[in-house]
Amino acid sequence: MGQVQATTERTYDAAPERVYEALADYQVTRPKLLPAQYSEYEVRVGGTGAGTQVHWRLQATEKRVRDCLFTVSAPEPDQLVEKDANSSMVITWTVAAEGEGRTKVTVTATWQGATGIGGFFERTFAPKGLNRIHDQVLANLAAEVR
Repeated sequence: MGQVQATTERTYDAAPERVYEALADYQVTRPKLLPAQYSEYEVRVGGTGAGTQVHWRLQATEKRVRDCLFTVSAPEPDQLVEKDANSSMVITWTVAAEGEGRTKVTVTATWQGATGIGGFFERTFAPKGLNRIHDQVLANLAAEVR
């Protein structure tokens, strides 16, 4: 098994604090950001930043649906890390100042991929699909931080 990684970035005309606050709000803002691939979204513990536990189902492909139960930590002041209890997936959201009043968000998802030919296809295609999904989340975030 090899590690698979998908990274997506976007820059906003908004202060880093505002962007981080929006990303850390799993109760109100996060559900607004999620595209159609997400379903059954539910905050189970907390709701803001570290200590939050959130569930969703992610339809990565027509046939592939993941049941996700993420626990959120904030190891750095500008970072949210979501670890899935149901898989090896870890999603890291990093918020960084990009000059005066601008912010770059980088979302990186990593997980242990399959072996063999299935693993080859996973490493080849899964990051592209997940990047499309995360790009839509980041596009929706733009409307929230204006």
